[in-house]
Amino acid sequence: MRYLDQAAVENIAVGAAFLGTGGGGDPYIGKLMALSAIEKFGPVKLFSVDEIQDEDFFIPAAMMGAPSVLVEKFPKGDEFVKVFQKLANYLGKERIAGTFPMEAGGVNSMIPIVVAAQLGLPLIDCDGMGRAFPELQMVTFNLDGIPATPMAITDEKGNIGIFETIDNKWTERLARVATVEMGASALVSLYPATGAQIKQSGVHHIVTLSEQIGAIITSKNRDAGDKLQELLNLVSGYELFQGKIVDVIRETKGGFNLGQMHLEGIEAFKGGEMKVHFQNENLIAEKNGQVVAMTPDLICLVDYETLSPVTTESLKYGKRVRVVGLPAHEKWRTEKGVQTVGPRYFGYDYDYVAIEELVKKAVAENV
Repeated sequence: MRYLDQAAVENIAVGAAFLGTGGGGDPYIGKLMALSAIEKFGPVKLFSVDEIQDEDFFIPAAMMGAPSVLVEKFPKGDEFVKVFQKLANYLGKERIAGTFPMEAGGVNSMIPIVVAAQLGLPLIDCDGMGRAFPELQMVTFNLDGIPATPMAITDEKGNIGIFETIDNKWTERLARVATVEMGASALVSLYPATGAQIKQSGVHHIVTLSEQIGAIITSKNRDAGDKLQELLNLVSGYELFQGKIVDVIRETKGGFNLGQMHLEGIEAFKGGEMKVHFQNENLIAEKNGQVVAMTPDLICLVDYETLSPVTTESLKYGKRVRVVGLPAHEKWRTEKGVQTVGPRYFGYDYDYVAIEELVKKAVAENV
């Protein structure tokens, strides 16, 4: 067990935004809320998965919807605890042992810290993705048959409700409709889990990894190339491209940010081009017409000079970025994992190929 102070939160926000692969919400908004909660209520305890009891009960809290709406539709501030307590009361649980993030992402890594600080609960060092994905059934708990419901959902206006569904895909379908009606974003609490289920099905040490990534990115007086190499070593990643954004096609539809961006190569990649497709999160990266990374592996954009993560809602013409790819957690590389979050699920006519193989092929063919 250790405590998360304001410095730790700063680094976690940056690192989780990197792992969020463009989705998970603006880290700045989430960070402000978490810093404010810690300043008011004190540091948050972080427990490793090994330190929790199998029989204890835990509830996560997260934002659902299109991250871009947060630019204009700020949370009221009490929704996170409200939705958490709604589910706890519905379940009839007198004692909730802690909370944890459902995904790694700018806002969704911060919301559980707000809940933990306000309620005096510990945060567990795990999540349900090891990255961010756009739909509710796209979590490692679902791969092991753990139900998403009962699930609580609320908005900043005070509307609140409970879903009980026949399966996790129906949870996504029904909650997405409610989220759109709530203004394209809502707060949810779902996948209530025991300590034993977290140990079996969660992605462990994700909060710590986010903090380590953030510490590298935010370190001062260091060359961007040196920081990037340290980052790639930490996450077993690859620099896929360096480029300038020359076009962004984007729309908010059905509670998602959908679109693609076009990059024109710079520096060592001058003369090349890259296209990145996204649905909240970056899903497919094509370099010079050849796929070099695909979901469930991570495709992350960072600022060319500072390495600060670039989310899909902040994409703009002329911005210079580096595209980094890294392997997904092993749970996503199983047959069921690929069926759940692989390229074909999102409508792309590709069979999943691991990023290690795609990079090796691109190098061999000098793409």
